[in-house]
Amino acid sequence: MRRAAKDLSVWPEPPPNSPEVYFLTGRRFWYQTAFCLHSLRRHGGDVRAVFIDDGSFDAALTAEMSAKFPGCRVVGAAETESWLDALLPISRYPTLRAQRLTYLHLRKITDVHAGRSNWRLVLDSDMLFFRRPETLLGWLAAPERPVHMVDVHDAYGYPATSLAALTKEPVPEKVNVGICGFRSDDIDWDFLEHAAATLIRRHGTSYYLEQALVALQASTQNPLRLSEVDYRLMPDEHECRHPTAVLHHYVDLSKRGYFRYAWRKAAGKRT
Repeated sequence: MRRAAKDLSVWPEPPPNSPEVYFLTGRRFWYQTAFCLHSLRRHGGDVRAVFIDDGSFDAALTAEMSAKFPGCRVVGAAETESWLDALLPISRYPTLRAQRLTYLHLRKITDVHAGRSNWRLVLDSDMLFFRRPETLLGWLAAPERPVHMVDVHDAYGYPATSLAALTKEPVPEKVNVGICGFRSDDIDWDFLEHAAATLIRRHGTSYYLEQALVALQASTQNPLRLSEVDYRLMPDEHECRHPTAVLHHYVDLSKRGYFRYAWRKAAGKRT
């Protein structure tokens, strides 16, 4: 898959008014990012990619991604740090700033949204599109509320009672952030700092902290929940070999089908 990523077709630069999609990526995951974006472009997604540097981008990788996806942007790690120092200062947001250093998933919130405006959509790299994502493209064209994928179960890493105590509204069920779009202006950073600090103080850190914070943020915003059938989390081996969904998100046990079969389908190869 790494080798094949270098041979993916180069798509023409999208029209100037095309919506942007954001990826947190770098040297270790660029080939998965490339496949995800390639599959989206292949199925009608005229989008401009914005790559948020996870700290491992260098000049060679920047040149490679720019050549593969004309019109993309790379937001460097130094630029992001400077921006966060001004808009999300450590003195006021010590928990969020400390966590993003060791828990990279949090950067999909902080590095993409802090101090920004308007709607922004973040995609995980370990996903592939197999049909035109009409619902998602419709959201990108005219977003009115947050959007997210639906998980197979609640995966928030913290007791439901602790999450419920942090918000006046019910915490939405089964939020998955493989696809996650918010209006940056609407994110309550003071609340997220309080929630993160409270959860970590009471229960320690969790791999699912990002998902918990997104669920809490979404509790007051009536998010659009993408179809579990069309936007499928953790597809089984048969689905990986014979895709029927619009999109797969390859977590946990579905990694095997992803690396053995699904990427080949996305590349037009035999499985």
